[in-house]
Amino acid sequence: MTKQLRIDFVSDVSCPWCAIGYKSLETALLRMGGEVTVDLHFQPFELNPNMGPDGQDIVEHITEKYGATAEQQASSREMIRQRGADVGFTFDMERRGRIYNTFDAHRLLSWAEGEGQQRDLKVALLEAYFTRCEDPSKHDVLLRAVERVGLDRDTAEQILKSDAFADEVREREQFFQRAGIHSVPAIIINQRHLISGGQPPEVFEQALREIAARGDTPQPE
Repeated sequence: MTKQLRIDFVSDVSCPWCAIGYKSLETALLRMGGEVTVDLHFQPFELNPNMGPDGQDIVEHITEKYGATAEQQASSREMIRQRGADVGFTFDMERRGRIYNTFDAHRLLSWAEGEGQQRDLKVALLEAYFTRCEDPSKHDVLLRAVERVGLDRDTAEQILKSDAFADEVREREQFFQRAGIHSVPAIIINQRHLISGGQPPEVFEQALREIAARGDTPQPE
C-alpha cells in the first residue's frame, strides 16, 4: 500500500547544499518507485537576509562569515561540484563570484506553491544561480525563471512590484526559526522527523522507508 508523506524542505536558493539535498531527495524518491507519494513544500530560509542590493564577493563573504581560507574554499567548491554531479546537478563554481539577497525569490516561490509549480520554479532558480551564475535578486532573472517553467510573467511582475507574499514569507521564516531551524537544508517529514544537511540519496531513502513503515501521519497545522 502506498504511503503518503508530507515533506517541508526548508532552504534558500543561494545554498549549494540545498541544491544537493533536494536532488538527493529526488533520487531517493525515484529509487523507491511507488512506495510513497509525497506532498512537498519548499519553505523559506534566507542565509543572508541583510545582504545589500549589490550582493557581496563570495570569497570575501565566506571568509568573513566562516573564517575559511582560500585553500579551504577551493576544496569546498570542488567537493560541492562533485556532490552535485553525483546527483545530476551542475555547479559552475568558478564563475559564481557573488552572493545575493533572495527575499524576492522566496516571494515568488510562495506564489508558485498556490499555482502548483513551486518545485519547478525552485529548481529553475537553483539552476539560474548555481549553473548559469545569474543574480537571483534581479527581477529580470526571476522573471526568466518564471517563464521557463510556464508561470504567468505578468502576474509575477506585479508581485515583484508590490509587497505581495512578503508577510507570508516572513511568517514562515519565523515559524521555522522558532522551531529550531537555524541552518539549511532542513528536511522535515510528517512535521516531526528532521533530516539536516545535503545528505546522499541513501540516507534519504533509508529514512523515508523507516518513516513510511511506522505509518504515522502529519500533525494538524
